Amino acid sequence: MTTGDDRAEGAIPARPAVADVPGSRSWRRAFGDLKQGWQQRPLWGYLGWQDIKQRYRRSVLGPLWVSISMAVIATAMGILYGALFQMDLPTFLPYVATGLLIWNFVNGCILEGSEVFIANEGLIKFLPAPLSLHVYRLVWRQTLFFLHNLVVWAVLMVVFPHPLGWSLLLALPAFAILVINGAWISVLAGIVATRFRDIPPIIASLTQLLFFMTPIVWQYDTLLRNPAVAERARIAELNPVLHFVEILRQPLLGQPIEWRHWWVVLAITVVGCAAALVFLRNYRSRVAYWV
Repeated sequence: MTTGDDRAEGAIPARPAVADVPGSRSWRRAFGDLKQGWQQRPLWGYLGWQDIKQRYRRSVLGPLWVSISMAVIATAMGILYGALFQMDLPTFLPYVATGLLIWNFVNGCILEGSEVFIANEGLIKFLPAPLSLHVYRLVWRQTLFFLHNLVVWAVLMVVFPHPLGWSLLLALPAFAILVINGAWISVLAGIVATRFRDIPPIIASLTQLLFFMTPIVWQYDTLLRNPAVAERARIAELNPVLHFVEILRQPLLGQPIEWRHWWVVLAITVVGCAAALVFLRNYRSRVAYWV
């Protein structure tokens, strides 16, 4: 006869594995999640705006600190690196500021995207809402930051006029592409980082490296015009962030449009969206167990 003591001395039962809900892995549910999240625009729109207000809750200037900090950093880096590289300040300062404007959006989507589900653990566990809602909220918040910082670009265009033309209209589809890529990066990185918690610090380290590899405080075109280093300089195009920065910075500064950057970005967008959809289809139902 088996007693309670005998059972106590037995092996500790293993933690039950997470079982997939029948039918949870389907394209219909994956696309349904995206659709339901989009339909809740008033909710994530309000939450994204509240995130910014909460960050500057007791400050006098409020969200204007976003633009002020951006302006101070851009001015300091523009003057410093302009002196080091002997660049023309009226040309180089808008170049650096516009690069930082775009980089802040890309960097925010990557860093916060890797923790988008971890940071919303309570809502995911207790609020029956689609996962995409948290992604839309994140991208909307980064868009608001971008619009705040766009004031710095507008001021610089007044102080240091650039020959803006019809190509400025390309800034709208270019930013739309950045938003789409910010969304799929958040979905993909968010799901992987929720399962493997070592991913966020790894991504944080890689983004620091990417900043120096991306032409933010150095000019890529200048290297291409130098015959001594032109061939080696093209290695920089292996950095995908370079292409995302260029498709938006060129129209914002009135520079000639180089369409090869657009083709690279469109290819990355298609592949990235496909990968994010596969992960959303296969692991959407497990995120609530992983957080």
